Amino acid sequence: MACSSGSNAKMSSPNVSTPAMAVTPDAVDQKTCPAVFEIYGKIWNVQARLGQGVSASVYRVNSGRASSAVKEFQVDAQGGDYGYLKESSVLEKIQGHKNIVTLFGMFTNHNPFGVATHCLLLELLDVSVSELLARVNNQGHSMWLIQHCARDVLEALNFLHREGYVHADLKPRNILWSADDECFKLIDFGLSFKDGHQDVKYIQTDGYRAPEAELQNSLAQAGLESDSGCTTAVDLWSLGIVLLEMFSGIKLKETVKSQEWKDNSSAIVDHIFSSNAVVYPAIPVFHLRDLIKSMLHNDPKLRSTAEAALINPFFSIPFAPHIEDLVLLPTPVLRLLNVIDDNHLYNEDEYEDIIEDMKEECQKYGTVVSLLIPKENPGKGQVFVEYANAGDSKEAQRLLTGRTFDATLEEYPRLQGNHTYTFILNCI
Repeated sequence: MACSSGSNAKMSSPNVSTPAMAVTPDAVDQKTCPAVFEIYGKIWNVQARLGQGVSASVYRVNSGRASSAVKEFQVDAQGGDYGYLKESSVLEKIQGHKNIVTLFGMFTNHNPFGVATHCLLLELLDVSVSELLARVNNQGHSMWLIQHCARDVLEALNFLHREGYVHADLKPRNILWSADDECFKLIDFGLSFKDGHQDVKYIQTDGYRAPEAELQNSLAQAGLESDSGCTTAVDLWSLGIVLLEMFSGIKLKETVKSQEWKDNSSAIVDHIFSSNAVVYPAIPVFHLRDLIKSMLHNDPKLRSTAEAALINPFFSIPFAPHIEDLVLLPTPVLRLLNVIDDNHLYNEDEYEDIIEDMKEECQKYGTVVSLLIPKENPGKGQVFVEYANAGDSKEAQRLLTGRTFDATLEEYPRLQGNHTYTFILNCI
């Protein structure tokens, strides 16, 4: 078998300075990291530290087969208590949307030294857009992936803004893929505030900061106050930059700082799209270009809202995922190719036997919810295996890599004779 797999690292790390997706999570150092957390009377083992910031650290934890993320706020760190109270308060009020990280609960951890720390128990997520950008080597992502990410983030922002909140720190590290839900989700609400009641002076991250937030931050550093606070429009600016980076495959931090950008950002966007025209020769990329430009007006009053952006013609184009997309984004479903030829497909006895044998093989790596082999297109002759969770799916990918499924009479008595199937496995 040939197999391609997504990353196994997961995290949900609101309001930390390290990347939201840790490619190689830190090994647990017992001197600085807790070995376990007791959460609601249940022991959770710390597997790795996924991120560490000024006021908090994020850990991947598990209890049995269940995995989650714990964000622990340091009591002696700058803003530790404030950050915990602020983030937990916002997260509690915005739960229930599929594109926003789930907060399972809050608890106080008592370490062996008698120090109590505030913690959030969060949904464990997968690869971040930041890591996706690092993987493409300046090539840019497919239109399907960009569309998927743009729609998911806009849905989250539309909900967040209707609830009266500004995210205020949208960036690639704070947009994570959920393998189990097969969608992108927003994390990190540590800088979020109620629209019209900004209680944070310094918002957003360098490279994704809207012009009005840049001005406000500069005034705050000089000890001055801005005449007006920032609005939900700052989130649309940040998303526009993120989508432009996904399309171009390059980081734009230095570009957006330049005087040329400040003078005529629209022309730079046009240049980026014209430079990539050869990559997408048959795709109407101008819809994406216009969507991004609608988010990057210097005047926040002219910027598109999330609600308006969702009806852009870009989202009406039925893009299909590439094989590279299926490798980048882990899901609970595996697709097996080159397994069955037409002779087996239309021989009912052999067809049923192969299904049973495939299920038996795949169940070695986790609980199989369903296994389907379509007899007609789309997907004719391919094997679709749905696992109970994405972790089992990824483990199956890892363990099946390089193997050949040899359906011999001894191993699989339902099959008559010797059949060797060499098939390609990938994740969808």
